[in-house]
Amino acid sequence: MHADLSRLTHRPERHYSAVVAQQGRVQLDADANEQTAIQLFQARTLAADLIGEHGGPSGATGFKIALRGGGRDLDDLVIGGGRYYVDGILCDATRPRPGVPVPAHGAADDDGKDEPGGDGAGAPAAPATTWTYWEQPDGFRDPERPGDRLPGAFPYLAYLKVWERVVTAAEDPALREVALGSAMPDTAARTKVVWQVLPLPAAELGIEDHTPPIKDIRKAFADWARKQAAPGSGLAARSERPDHADDEPCLVAPDARYRGPENQLYRVEVHDGGGAKDATFKWSRENGSVTFPVDELDGTWVALATLGGDDKLDLNVGDRVEFVDTAYASRGEAAPLLRVEELDLPGRRVRLSDEPGPGVGRRPELHPFLRRWDHHEGGGRKAVERGARAERLRHGALPVEEGEWLPLEDGVEVYFAPRGTYRTGDYWLIPARTATGQVEWPADAARRPLLEPPSGIEVHFAPLAWVAGEQAEPDLRRAFRPLAADIPAADDDALAAEAEARAEEQAGYPADETSGAGYDASGAAGDAAQPAPSRSQTTAAAEAAVDEGGAG
Repeated sequence: MHADLSRLTHRPERHYSAVVAQQGRVQLDADANEQTAIQLFQARTLAADLIGEHGGPSGATGFKIALRGGGRDLDDLVIGGGRYYVDGILCDATRPRPGVPVPAHGAADDDGKDEPGGDGAGAPAAPATTWTYWEQPDGFRDPERPGDRLPGAFPYLAYLKVWERVVTAAEDPALREVALGSAMPDTAARTKVVWQVLPLPAAELGIEDHTPPIKDIRKAFADWARKQAAPGSGLAARSERPDHADDEPCLVAPDARYRGPENQLYRVEVHDGGGAKDATFKWSRENGSVTFPVDELDGTWVALATLGGDDKLDLNVGDRVEFVDTAYASRGEAAPLLRVEELDLPGRRVRLSDEPGPGVGRRPELHPFLRRWDHHEGGGRKAVERGARAERLRHGALPVEEGEWLPLEDGVEVYFAPRGTYRTGDYWLIPARTATGQVEWPADAARRPLLEPPSGIEVHFAPLAWVAGEQAEPDLRRAFRPLAADIPAADDDALAAEAEARAEEQAGYPADETSGAGYDASGAAGDAAQPAPSRSQTTAAAEAAVDEGGAG
């Protein structure tokens, strides 16, 4: 959640059901965000409790998978439209219909054959109503990358991967209110549900049979998904008295542990995943929210829309930046962080230490931008001034060192649990407050910081189809029917039986002698061979019929 936040306060274990505003109080972003989080948590928990781990509405179940053989081209999967819920999260595969533009003057014939939807030779093809593996909106699969292609051997499992990420005006300019002017900051960010249809070879599931039973596939996938979604390594944070405290006695109280120049929300995020020997991390004192939209990329020179409004939110030589666009964010990969080597303030340009990767920053429709991180190599000028850690970087990020306290800056320290595994994108948030000289972090009764799992990213999975070849895609989805149904009218037989029972009770004898002569309770001719029911039998049948009718 790379956004300009004060802190996140939603704690499901406290069972808060609503945020209650009070008159005359300061309104904070954390309160409004907690109300949203409470409502989402309740709605998704309810959906998951009713639907189960995954499922779609009957008649509108989305993500039906069909293999489209490519011949000499690459294979493809057709992804049917509709809705599907994964752990209570709604995923919508409905493909929006494109708008119809106003035709140029005189472009259409009088009979309208050249208009959209016309029958003339110039009529455009009907818009696609389904997605494909290569076209899915947040997949960004590249045919030139072998790892993105569908497996060349059958069988494999097509599954759904779901998570959420934050989108700001740097990535979606439509979020910015232009009436506020370019000098004003953007307003609220958005949380986006990201879904991707991906393949999983049978070997990774431990399945050797070409056509195993559906229940075996479901079980193997559930075991695989549980491992993928398991929480990553734990981290703890604390605040210690800064080394430069004695040099600034007017700014730092004698008992202060954290005394940065202002309140901060530190973000510690895993960059390269894997084991401790391979993993790296990066950190930001602004929750990674300092971004710079890119206007143009020319080699290592980057033209920016703005260089920031003040010293706190600008770029300086030596800063580490990450080149990001929509595709890069959706793929969840880690490219090397780049160093700012030179600034051209009048031209709003910066020169980076290297060009970004070939798949990032070169498509304006993906809205590329730079994201600033605040660690420095070897204790740069700002790092030394703020008491930051001097460390040799690996691909621009800090190497993970487990089992010891690692200083960030201004007395803020973090601790990675030993023998951990790390996933790219996992993050922890650490609010630091000048009023207390502390960081807000859970601790035990002895005030020892507790190890906490990552705050995100939460990833969810659901199986879709077992692809064993063309025309062989056993469906692994589930569907549910609506709970509501019509209220049934009273059954005629039940009403007649009820009337007969009432009459018998009042008269003390069978209400109709014809019942023993082949007539049923409604007076219609029945089977004459049936013996006349006794009074107790008739009454029991009537009561049973009434009960059955009421239960319906």
